[in-house]
Amino acid sequence: MTNTVDIAYGRGHLRLPLCEDIEPTIIRKTVLPKLGNQQRAIHEALSVPIHAAPLAELAKGRSSACILICDITRPVPNRLFLRPIIEMLMSAGLPRERIVIVVATGLHRPNEGAELAELVGDPWVLETVRVENHFARNDADHVDLGVTSRGTPIKIDRRFVEADLRIVSGLIEPHFMAGWSGGRKVVAPGVAHHETIRTFHSARFMEDPLAVQCNLVNNPLHEEQLEIVQKIGEIYAVNTVLDEDRDLIYVNFGEVLASHLAAVEFVHDSTVIKVPRRFKTVVTSSAGYPLDKTYYQTVKGMVTPMDILEPGGTLIIASECSEGFGSPEFREAQKKMVEIGPERFLATLMAKSFAEIDEWQTEMQLKPMRISNVQLYTTGLSEEERRITGVEVVDSVEKAVIDSVLRHGDKAVAIIPEGPYVIPVFDNRG
Repeated sequence: MTNTVDIAYGRGHLRLPLCEDIEPTIIRKTVLPKLGNQQRAIHEALSVPIHAAPLAELAKGRSSACILICDITRPVPNRLFLRPIIEMLMSAGLPRERIVIVVATGLHRPNEGAELAELVGDPWVLETVRVENHFARNDADHVDLGVTSRGTPIKIDRRFVEADLRIVSGLIEPHFMAGWSGGRKVVAPGVAHHETIRTFHSARFMEDPLAVQCNLVNNPLHEEQLEIVQKIGEIYAVNTVLDEDRDLIYVNFGEVLASHLAAVEFVHDSTVIKVPRRFKTVVTSSAGYPLDKTYYQTVKGMVTPMDILEPGGTLIIASECSEGFGSPEFREAQKKMVEIGPERFLATLMAKSFAEIDEWQTEMQLKPMRISNVQLYTTGLSEEERRITGVEVVDSVEKAVIDSVLRHGDKAVAIIPEGPYVIPVFDNRG
């Protein structure tokens, strides 16, 4: 008898057969109730905010507004809340010409054409207001606000800083460096200058043991982000939470820091899953589309299950990589890591105050590589790209699981179908 488990892969799932000899532990988020009426929940959030006046009141007398949205790598339900926000702003007297939506790309590529239409999700929005991308390398597009207490330059997109009303929007999910995504993170790195991003993505931050998923306490990246948004001033946020079906299950609105913490509190216990043992074989994903469009984003899925991975074990990750590898800078970092080896590569990073663009993702990949054999299943990379992943590429997840079980002599297999959206933690106290 063979059981099967569906793992998130591309726009669908990868079916993983499990022979009867395997003892699977399926690790998923705790199921939370779906919202009965999503639009009503959004209107209630905008009308009853956290540590702020209702949006309709906030918008009165404003001369301009800038709304930040995440780029295509995040499945934020923009189609549900952008129009209600814009309609409230216009009803309060803001002319549509004075409202701009900026895609918080960080150092990712811009989202344009059909992809931008997919990202926004509502033709009315595209027809009504300007929707523009952030470009971190354009010096003139940013305002210099000084430096943080740690010396990070604070340079932020001028459209956001100079707007009379500033709103960010995002998805609250675990983030493998900053603790949680959304809120302050949509500002920095979302619309920050490349020098800002490259400073707090340098090795002195990245190698800090507190710069990990689901931790905001003394997390240096989180603390830099807090200092940056406080320097900018008045900011409000729409925070969303999705379930495994990508349905909206929670939304709030309010002051950027307070509302973000409220959303984190809501989602924390359903996302951080206690597991009573570690495993020599762990199977995970890159959470499917849109996160698994590139190998660059796939690294997140390698890092998040590390706490339940037995040292010396095997981590198997499935990621479609439908768009390929990632940026040219990431490609060069991976080439260098493969050529000189992980230890020498890390040594080259430690003395830098500015990280090279996207090399921090290679640095994060070193963490699971230090403790395990990482194997990748993908249908989206060329032979050369497979070589510079620096990990073992396999032709079948099913065969990789069987081989790992035989190699380690342990039938227990942990399977995380939704990848980095679920954080398993080792806890044997129960």
